[in-house]
Amino acid sequence: MHSRSKSSALAKRMDGIAPFHVMRLLERARQLEAEGREIIHMEVGEPDFVTPQTITNAGINALQQGKTHYTPATGIPELKQAIADYYLQRFKAQVNVGQVVVTPGASGALQLVMDILVNPGDQVMMSDPGYPCNRHFVRLSEGVALNIPVNEGSAYQLTVEIVKQHWNDGVKAVMVASPSNPVGSCLDIQQIEALLVFLKEKNAFLIMDEIYQGLTYDGQSITALQLEFDNLFVINSFSKYFGMTGWRLGWMVLPEAFAQAADRLAQNIFLAPQTMAQYAALQAFSEETMDELERRREEFQQRRDFLLPALEQLGFVAKASPQGAFYLYMDCSGLTDDSFTFCQQLLEKAGVAITPGLDFGENKPEQHVRFAYTTSIERLKIGVKRIEDFLG
Repeated sequence: MHSRSKSSALAKRMDGIAPFHVMRLLERARQLEAEGREIIHMEVGEPDFVTPQTITNAGINALQQGKTHYTPATGIPELKQAIADYYLQRFKAQVNVGQVVVTPGASGALQLVMDILVNPGDQVMMSDPGYPCNRHFVRLSEGVALNIPVNEGSAYQLTVEIVKQHWNDGVKAVMVASPSNPVGSCLDIQQIEALLVFLKEKNAFLIMDEIYQGLTYDGQSITALQLEFDNLFVINSFSKYFGMTGWRLGWMVLPEAFAQAADRLAQNIFLAPQTMAQYAALQAFSEETMDELERRREEFQQRRDFLLPALEQLGFVAKASPQGAFYLYMDCSGLTDDSFTFCQQLLEKAGVAITPGLDFGENKPEQHVRFAYTTSIERLKIGVKRIEDFLG
């Protein structure tokens, strides 16, 4: 008998799953720190703030009360109700509790929505640059990610005009993010409505990534759920705005026609979201927590308003206005023709960690880098000075 080589034993779908290139840089940054170097971290999309104390206390109380058993597959009823109430109170959006699915992180919601919607060969249209995992979830569902190059003309977003231009009958869904990663640009409610109307005509769906919702700085935060369409999936998370990254909790609001399928699939894949995290998240919407989150949002805005002009003075160019999230996606072509090598050298020589464009797609990645303003202004100032010295 011939033994298979290890590489050929891997499922073919794994060929399409790329690593996060930034994780290699992060690993190297940790090595340098272990050697005594001080590194300014602007690479990873994780808020530096710890989880608000109100939420943490609720998690501790849940453990002390013995809330350590499985919950329903799509989340505890109290949390689903709290999420529905949040949409009503903050956005005047009507969401039925039966439409809410609580998941292990927004990643859990992404897996559910792709597995529920995508048949082998179905296409999901998305922007390039964009969050890399999105295309990988499509691949795992045996679908095809249709990556559309976008630029500053549409603020790096898929608009209805761009979608129409690239449309074919194999497209099952279009995925957009607002605020977006890596650019931080937003779609307005009219743009979202135009997408939904067109996709409804085509019997296709809109998957709306709203995981940075709440972290907006120019104008009010919105949700696609303010529009009542039955071809809309909205994904959100407790990680970014609510500062609960390590708790691994997210949610999805889906058309009621898909609720039973989501429940059935969640039972099989996850069994249930994390129990302690769900009880902790009940405090995420309290007035006290919301006041704290608003203070943090204001601090993120101050960081953006410092970092953007400081980097532009050094020769980086933001071609779209970063209205939300906590990222600056900068054109660095005036400084280098190889952003990946640039990021490596910046880390080694200057002790500043940023993310190369390679992580976000194939649309001129060598000309772009992403900065995350997830550290204090004092640290950002040190980072900018080091970059200035590095550039000479």
